[in-house]
Amino acid sequence: MKPFKKIHVVVMDSVGIGEAPDAEKFGDVGSDTLGHIAEEMNGLTMPNMEQLGLSNIREIKGIAKVDQPKAYYGMMQEASVGKDTMTGHWEIMGLNIDKPFKVYPNGFPAELIEKLEAKTGRKVIGNKPASGTGIIEELGKEHMETGAIIVYTSADPVLQIAAHEEIVPLDELYKICEIARELTLEPEFLVGRVIARPFIGTPGNFTRTSNRHDYALKPFGRTTMNELKDAGRDVIAIGKISDIFNGEGVTEAIRTKNNTDGMDRFAEVVRREFHGISFLNLVDFDANFGHRRDPIGYGRALEEFDERLPEVLSALADDDLLMITADHGNDPTFPGTDHTREYVPLIVYSPRFERGNELPLRETFADIAATIAENFNVSVPPFGTSFLSSLK
Repeated sequence: MKPFKKIHVVVMDSVGIGEAPDAEKFGDVGSDTLGHIAEEMNGLTMPNMEQLGLSNIREIKGIAKVDQPKAYYGMMQEASVGKDTMTGHWEIMGLNIDKPFKVYPNGFPAELIEKLEAKTGRKVIGNKPASGTGIIEELGKEHMETGAIIVYTSADPVLQIAAHEEIVPLDELYKICEIARELTLEPEFLVGRVIARPFIGTPGNFTRTSNRHDYALKPFGRTTMNELKDAGRDVIAIGKISDIFNGEGVTEAIRTKNNTDGMDRFAEVVRREFHGISFLNLVDFDANFGHRRDPIGYGRALEEFDERLPEVLSALADDDLLMITADHGNDPTFPGTDHTREYVPLIVYSPRFERGNELPLRETFADIAATIAENFNVSVPPFGTSFLSSLK
């Protein structure tokens, strides 16, 4: 088969498709992000994903199984030991994470908080698992009155720091997060990401701004992105991808404000001339609806994504390949605010395909990295098996 010139990877953040075989180890038996959302919505309306074969993977209420799907379709199972954003994305690009990041279901240790206060000169309030919007509503007034920073986690390996932009200027908030990042590199505190969460407004009417910034660890090994960059290929990171990989293997980073902006920027990139990959993360599914346990909002966001697909599909040429997948689950009908251990969908489409077909279960997300590596003739990751030869 003639290699593809451009491969586009879209991660629908947290859009799982049913509990993984090891869900019991994570307390996630019965989780089913897409299935439960469809039930809550009394059926999802996603005609474009329907034609690509989404319900051919596993029937989703409101989405018909089609006789001649346009895409190759299947499921992927995560091999790494986590269910967080970094682990999922790193595995998609060829890594296997065998030691989980630390999570803090009861808040961060007093020793870490004391060090953060001493180094930043600001007191900490919060320090517990919480919804980002919920804790701002709860503690925003106190923060504005005292100048204390709001620290919280979302039950995954992330330390988040919220502050009002008029109380803690952005430059200072980013510096505080850099200090927190250094502190949490210590083995006893190790977390995957520190996130700056600025907001504006008044008590009862706070709004998070688009000035979020992620401070991630450097990936624990070389990814297919590194191999592509070193081979002179393009690696265009859209959304929070560059943050997730700490800039490793990225040739161009495009920030986005939300899913709508992400699809706008992605459509522009698809229409551009380049040789390599684009890699998009759509974070709203996870941040705005999964963690907030809002299945109706989640369902509407999925339908809005589907409405934007024709713009992307019509821009694809025969030498383009589109892969749509996810990094973990986040069932909004499940207790708590944590991610859920689930299979993720895999949709693979190119205009050159006469029709699609089923792909066997992928036993690791790294099969995407292996497929990309084979296509561009770069070093294949030690994990993952390419499915390029199955695409005809």
